[in-house]
Amino acid sequence: MFKSIKIFSNKRILIFLFSFLLVDMVIGQDAMINIQSRNAISLNGQWNVIIDPTGVGEWLQVWLEKRPQKKTDFFEYSFDGGPVLKVPGDFNSQKSELTFFEGTVWYRKKFNYTIQNEKRLFLHFGAVNYIADVYLNGEKLGIHEGGFTPFQFEITNKVKSGINSIVVKTNNVRQKNGLPGLGYDWFNYGGITRDVNIIETGKTYIQDYSIQLKKGSLNTVSGWIQLDGLQLEQKIEIKIPELNIQYKTKSDKKGLAPVDFSSGFELWSPENPKLYKVIIKSETDSVSENIGFRNIEVKEGKVLLNNHPIFLKAVNIHEENPYKGARAYSRDDANLLLKAAKELGCNLVRLAHYPHNENMIREAERMGLMIWSELPVYQHIDFADSTVPVKMDRMLGEMIRRDKNRCGVVVWSLSNETYPSTPNRDKALVELTKKCKALDSVRLITHVINSQKYLSNSFELWDTLYRHSDLVSINEYAGWYVPWQGKPSDVKWKVVCPEKPVFISEFGGEALFGSDYGPADEAAYWTEEYQEKIYIDQVKMFNTVPNLSGVCPWLLFDYRSLSRLHPVYQKGYNRKGLLSEKGDKKKAWYIMKVYYNKK
Repeated sequence: MFKSIKIFSNKRILIFLFSFLLVDMVIGQDAMINIQSRNAISLNGQWNVIIDPTGVGEWLQVWLEKRPQKKTDFFEYSFDGGPVLKVPGDFNSQKSELTFFEGTVWYRKKFNYTIQNEKRLFLHFGAVNYIADVYLNGEKLGIHEGGFTPFQFEITNKVKSGINSIVVKTNNVRQKNGLPGLGYDWFNYGGITRDVNIIETGKTYIQDYSIQLKKGSLNTVSGWIQLDGLQLEQKIEIKIPELNIQYKTKSDKKGLAPVDFSSGFELWSPENPKLYKVIIKSETDSVSENIGFRNIEVKEGKVLLNNHPIFLKAVNIHEENPYKGARAYSRDDANLLLKAAKELGCNLVRLAHYPHNENMIREAERMGLMIWSELPVYQHIDFADSTVPVKMDRMLGEMIRRDKNRCGVVVWSLSNETYPSTPNRDKALVELTKKCKALDSVRLITHVINSQKYLSNSFELWDTLYRHSDLVSINEYAGWYVPWQGKPSDVKWKVVCPEKPVFISEFGGEALFGSDYGPADEAAYWTEEYQEKIYIDQVKMFNTVPNLSGVCPWLLFDYRSLSRLHPVYQKGYNRKGLLSEKGDKKKAWYIMKVYYNKK
């Protein structure tokens, strides 16, 4: 009896260890932050690819890159002599035959390296959509799931002197238990969509840090620094030369050093996007970064920035270069989109519906635009699937980890248009909210809801997730998906949390720029006049909203979406943009411009 128990226990231990190793391989490693300050070797550029619509490459083991050894040998694949794709960049916009492709594309990149004994090496990806299997010299490093957050693998003992080969299997097939799930209203750009770098560090390096004002303070920084390596107990110094700050701390046996100091900071704001050069130096490493300091909170139904009420003049943006019809990733892409938001009069950009690339975050902060960053927990998520909460936790950590020192990021949005009737939805999202607050207490948290009731010209906002949010965020399309039920200026509101600020996170309607094919007062003709009237009425309604803290039209540019099927007016585009995909200003753009100028 006892012998059988021992055998069973050993089996359980083996199963647990195997599961742990498998999970560790699947999720990859937490990516280091601030790679701009690291010693990086860029792997951007031309990559050889194999397009694999049937998925047979897995059976053929293309990552081994086998070569014939005998006269009778042959292999039914080759990276050499085949297509080439640019990295970073989605594969859909680079080759016409891949325009609507959702499946597997294998990427291969060779690089030359000379081993240095005192260095550690990490292979860092800004993002790959959606699942990435990564191989180095025929050996599998691991898997990462999630199309919009960074990940890395340590390759210190896996790189060889001379030519090395990286193979990445990318797969953008929609997953029932994915984030997002099977259905979403934006283009599913696949491939290696952001930068790829090899990062060199010392044996012990500064892995991570948090340097921001603590909640409610305008002059006290409260944070930490984390070292990784063998020499974890070190003296550490933080310098901000412009403020003559030389703060000293020490890391413990786990490599963690507390940070707590005060100064008379010039606070970051949209009017004055002040950033300081911050230098962090340990005994074995040094990094620097431009960091701003500000305080964001809600009190008495208002949003306060640096203790002053602020109205959030926002616009929704997708991560797409409208002129190219391609995934946005570069600084030029970011400036194109953000300058259009600034011209509209915005002080905040909602980066929908997933974490955007780091260039968008940094450029927005530099330009004085507050940032709303969002998880792709979108509509029909399968919360009852036991793997989904695990994936949400992982993606939340990756999003916060990368951007926690970006003072421009003021809102973490944890879900968009999920439905209260979905099994396990409330429990999963309430738990996610608690974890978000534990990871980062200095930003606002919200869930975006569209399950409100609009009856008898009255909005009833009742979702339980509002009780766990700092902002009552609502997507409402009165005048488009829901007809007006009375005068917009007479709308009544019943809010489940009347003490909280209300943010209209989406509103609007579709219009094809220049459309004059039918009556201006009929939605079916997608006229600019019809969209313009929606915006005129919405602006009237805004005056009725209690504790209105901001508005955010959907959206800045028309963007690609496979679910938009009208052959005359949509042509594969969501036409709710204030600007066409060519940058033409629709009549509704001028309504919002005037409204924001007055605010």
